[in-house]
Amino acid sequence: MPLTHTRLAAAALTAAGVLFFLYPALRPWADESTADGALHALSSPWWVATHLFAMIGFILVPLALLPINRTAAVIMWIGAGLTLPYYGAENFALNTLAIKVSDGQQLDLLDLTESIRYHPVAATTFLIGLILLGAGALTAAVAIWRSGVLPRFSAVLFGIAFALFIPQFFVGEAGRIAHGVLMAAGCGWLALSLWRTRTAPLDRPTVA
Repeated sequence: MPLTHTRLAAAALTAAGVLFFLYPALRPWADESTADGALHALSSPWWVATHLFAMIGFILVPLALLPINRTAAVIMWIGAGLTLPYYGAENFALNTLAIKVSDGQQLDLLDLTESIRYHPVAATTFLIGLILLGAGALTAAVAIWRSGVLPRFSAVLFGIAFALFIPQFFVGEAGRIAHGVLMAAGCGWLALSLWRTRTAPLDRPTVA
């Protein structure tokens, strides 16, 4: 793969890292178990923007993994495909409902929010998608560790950050922002290593 493709992969990872940090850092935080808190958070334009940041990040990362390991890229593509419908529903549907409530429509925002978030098929595909995203990131980290083309530790934070994507939903604001920092650091470290490389791409039979 040409060096320009590797540089583009590094740029995509850098952009993804920034977006994954901005997602929790700028997300409107409130107690969404209360009507006022849910209305405040879900109706905010920052709710839409920050969730969109994460969605774009999920698209960019598999593209960036192509010069590293195609198996990892495919796993993460499938994971992103299963994850994004849930993000889209939570982002746009919940924001639309909250805006209608703020405009005076008589809707039970908390009940509708819970119904959308915990729809059994949606929640299951979301969970599987995030597991696959973590598995893809760890696959890339293992490929890098074994190859010797990039620094061995260059994808360790990247793998850990994606592996923690599910647990971070169960911590508070500070913990989720800290996870955003970890995501940015993981993507950034791997991007810098890719940018500096002058050797052949990693995705070869010897490291697959």
